[in-house]
Amino acid sequence: MRNSALDFTRVAGLLVAALALLSPGCAPRKLPEARASFRYFERPDPYDAWSFKISQWQSRQRAEAEAGPLEAAGGTLRNRYLQRRGELRRELAQQVATWIQEEAKLYYTEDMLIDHWPTLGEVLVADAEDCDGLELLVQQLLLDLGFPGDQVYRAVVRRPSDDQHHMVTLWFESPDDPWVIDPTGAMVLGLRRMSEVPGWVPLKLFTSTEEFTVRQAFRTP
Repeated sequence: MRNSALDFTRVAGLLVAALALLSPGCAPRKLPEARASFRYFERPDPYDAWSFKISQWQSRQRAEAEAGPLEAAGGTLRNRYLQRRGELRRELAQQVATWIQEEAKLYYTEDMLIDHWPTLGEVLVADAEDCDGLELLVQQLLLDLGFPGDQVYRAVVRRPSDDQHHMVTLWFESPDDPWVIDPTGAMVLGLRRMSEVPGWVPLKLFTSTEEFTVRQAFRTP
């Protein structure tokens, strides 16, 4: 019996050793799965189950947008949303101001004889511009970043002390005291309210489709 037990043990050991030799030393590498490819902007089928619900939401969302901007009052979540949106926009505007003033150190150049106001394409092709070209980059960048088009304007400003004219971007987060982004830093560095920049007077506001004249507002006591 003892010899039989020893023989069985030897056989079992040999089998384990054989299996160890046949098995790989590490876990096998998993073959990579085929990467899925999607066509994202296909038209829905006529009877798509989701289309009705999407259409209903689109109608309500458009109607709400046409009714006017969101009001600050009306709920904690709404207030927190509007507050955070304002904070992020101000952070972005500050970053844009810092960026363009650094770029101006590299790309600013005076117009030689004629004060030509370039288009955006002309600015990018010329690779060098004065304040009215660099400012256009600011206005366009704010629009590209999602700032409302009725809040961002190009502005001609004047310094009465020496009759110096300049071009900046005004962002009307509030209607009476806009933020100033100066492309060169000649008027202000960073992001400042118009009320924080004494010595300069706004003359004109305009976009690619609108033009406004700025007049002094006299407050009654």
